[in-house]
Amino acid sequence: MIGKIIGAGTRASLVALLFALPAVVLPSVSADAIQIMLLFALFSACLVFIEYATSAPSILEFRYAPPFNRLRFLAIFFTVFALSVIARGELAPNAFTAFLHALGIIVGDVIDFPYSPVRLMVIMLPENATPELIREVRTASGLSYLISMITLAVFYFFVRILEWPARNGAFNVWVNLPLFDPTAGGDVLPRLQRDGRLNIALGFLMPFLIPAIIQMMSDLIDPIYLSDPLTMIWTISAWAFIPASMIMRGMAMTRVATMIDENRRRAYAASRGMHPASSTA
Repeated sequence: MIGKIIGAGTRASLVALLFALPAVVLPSVSADAIQIMLLFALFSACLVFIEYATSAPSILEFRYAPPFNRLRFLAIFFTVFALSVIARGELAPNAFTAFLHALGIIVGDVIDFPYSPVRLMVIMLPENATPELIREVRTASGLSYLISMITLAVFYFFVRILEWPARNGAFNVWVNLPLFDPTAGGDVLPRLQRDGRLNIALGFLMPFLIPAIIQMMSDLIDPIYLSDPLTMIWTISAWAFIPASMIMRGMAMTRVATMIDENRRRAYAASRGMHPASSTA
């Protein structure tokens, strides 16, 4: 019990640090912005602590299937940290901020081709946007997109090469997927496959859809001003992280469906007294 509380407290502290990170890194942040970020940090930390302090998860998926949630946290943490350091470099430059800024410029220029997600983020800016703002958005978008692609590649390696989550021992579908209702109707196997493919498809489309949605919303409500460092950090981080997280979820659900199908084949072969390999011939 003590170990569980310590683990939950550690995770809650890391999540709180994530939300407070821009306020810590940026040299000048308004008092109102600090209060809002502290409120979000406190709320998120309490939610994570309650989730991990209980025996069974309530909303957090793949809690007992590391490193799924760890990779997602590292992805959003490094994205927010990198964008915060780049924003700090505009006011207090040093060697590290210059390195990340140069890396972002290189990646942004490479990815900024017609109809690419980075190009759409640049096009989303208002017509009166300054060249400096366009350059900052391109740099931040390129670096955050690179981090999301690296995260997906690492998770794909765990799924395909390391056979996640089978190497972690027994995998309980219902505990690791608390939001998936097995009694909603129909066989769980095609439903998992359908949900997994839907998440992957939406994840690939969202980097293209989010800028278009923001552009349309700007005609109805006040536009999002990416000239503000905090707004740019969280907007671009969400733009890169949410699609990558959905693709990871889709890959995970597809993998779980494959494991269920393999177990059914083995059980069917065993019931007929045959070797599992002969049943697929």
